[in-house]
Amino acid sequence: ANVVEEKIKMGRFPLLVGGDHSIGIGSIAGVLRARPDTGFLWVDAHADINVPKLSESGNMHGMPVGLLMEGVAPDFNELPGMDWLVNGPRITPDSIVYVGLRDVDAAERNIIRDNNILAFTMHDIDRYGIGAVMDMALEHLMRDKPNRPLHLSYDIDAVDPVLAPATGTAVRGGLTFREAHYVVEAAALSGNLASADIVELNPTLSDSEGAKVTLDLGLQIVTSMMGKSII
Repeated sequence: ANVVEEKIKMGRFPLLVGGDHSIGIGSIAGVLRARPDTGFLWVDAHADINVPKLSESGNMHGMPVGLLMEGVAPDFNELPGMDWLVNGPRITPDSIVYVGLRDVDAAERNIIRDNNILAFTMHDIDRYGIGAVMDMALEHLMRDKPNRPLHLSYDIDAVDPVLAPATGTAVRGGLTFREAHYVVEAAALSGNLASADIVELNPTLSDSEGAKVTLDLGLQIVTSMMGKSII
């Protein structure tokens, strides 16, 4: 969190590469310290909005949004090692949009509905198409704040595991190759993308060919974040 905050104040574009999506706890906190008005695009098969008392698995990589969500975050005085977040910044429910959800715990569904968080599942992508989904996602985040900075947190498991097998919590029925790229291209073309994560790439979780195609895709997604386009 401290490094992300520092780099933003230096005018840099923080890009965090993982690894476990729990690194998002630090990236979100750092981004919000430096730019409290940031909007978040969370591209993931999972909502990551669990908290310890509700989590079915107890995995921290399923909690980065929940731990920092206004009205959802726990009492950090009761969590060893997390006291640095006691008075930290929080995400507001209207400042985050999910894209690509398809594996959401029951408690997470309740949090999303109760807080009116905008979430586009794979069903929505099938129904409307990825172009319309990204138009709606960006419009939601930028309608009243056209100049707000955006943070893109991209979990490679948002992509279908046929295309990105080297990840820890793969779920069938994910983004296609072009959908995976379009999400990032749309964010970059907004002109507001200011920081990003790309996470859950783990070459040890597949054979050599699976590791190669997953890492190649991850690299291509990063280049799209940096503004690479077809023409």
